[in-house]
Amino acid sequence: MDNALKLTQTLNREGLNAYYFRHQSGLYQVRFGDFLSIKTARQEAKHLLDEDVIEDYFIVKPEDYSVSKQSMLGEDYLRDRLVVTAESYIGVEYSWGGTSRSDGFDCSGLTMAVYQMNGLNLPRSSIKQFEAGRAIKRNKLKKGDLLFFFTSRTQGISHVGIYVGNEMFIHAPGKDKKIQKDSLADSYFRSRFAGACTYLE
Repeated sequence: MDNALKLTQTLNREGLNAYYFRHQSGLYQVRFGDFLSIKTARQEAKHLLDEDVIEDYFIVKPEDYSVSKQSMLGEDYLRDRLVVTAESYIGVEYSWGGTSRSDGFDCSGLTMAVYQMNGLNLPRSSIKQFEAGRAIKRNKLKKGDLLFFFTSRTQGISHVGIYVGNEMFIHAPGKDKKIQKDSLADSYFRSRFAGACTYLE
């Protein structure tokens, strides 16, 4: 994990949006970059090899992501993968403006990373994520949908989490706290609930 952390920090200093995660194999892997072609991805990786930033690499093709497999395995497969990915970050430190596991996540950084890990791109901020999705009613929520909240008296939508089922969601709650699971039934969140969006239908 320490090696993955160091590499992530190095790539972030290079201006790449990198974060590490625990692969199902048990090894830690570092993901960075979204490229329009394999050629561009290889060029960037070769540059990092030449600069001795990385020692090896592999390219994740679009068909390798969960979103590409849903046509064969169904929508529930993708939704379950989003939940599994979000759950893997429980316990990571909150960090305002953070989008990587090494720096910690803020709320929209977490949702963006979880979706990217499964082949879906989201805007960076919670308000932009809200605008990009299709609004759904609370009683229509499914795993992987995003929940939005009014947590600031001076702003509009200012917080987002990932719905995981049974009235529960995962989010990066705030300074000095870690990514955790909470309930929509909690009075704090119930009174500040602003709406929900889906990106999967």
